[in-house]
Amino acid sequence: MLIEQELIDALQSDTRRESAFRELVRTYSKRLYWHIRSIVLNHEDADDVLQNTFIKVFKNIDGFKGDSQLYTWMYRIATNESLSFIKKRARKHQVSVEEVQQQAIAQLESDVYFEGDAAQLLLQKAIATLPEKQQLIFKMKYFGSQTYEELSEILETSVGGLKSSYHLAVKKIETYIKAHETFH
Repeated sequence: MLIEQELIDALQSDTRRESAFRELVRTYSKRLYWHIRSIVLNHEDADDVLQNTFIKVFKNIDGFKGDSQLYTWMYRIATNESLSFIKKRARKHQVSVEEVQQQAIAQLESDVYFEGDAAQLLLQKAIATLPEKQQLIFKMKYFGSQTYEELSEILETSVGGLKSSYHLAVKKIETYIKAHETFH
């Protein structure tokens, strides 16, 4: 963690902040992009949320206390920014969050950045049927590489609760896929 601490020190330094921030973006943007993309689904939206995430990181780095790893802290910001983005879009269009997600899934089929096949599209549709918390936990665990302990820190909840939510989400997704699969 020495390298991470050096990066944090540089980010919190008036003279080295800009170069350290460029390094931070270079190091973490791809991982954060894919996390955000798994939540908002759309490439352009993910880019926008990623940019907002880094702006928040830059503005709030002096408040980073080091209680968690830097990436964990940024991941939490990215998660909150993603969820806020979806909620803002729902309010703007006066629809539910679920409707925003259904529209995003419908757009996936024509999204040139979506490299998935019919099975992946069906998985996204199944995920969209889950309650918001289960969706988030499933996406973070399934598409991410975090342990339950890391997710517990990011989402500020218990490991047991996460495991239970993930297990329930998997069962619901399996049921949805069995009922809707048309490919073999």
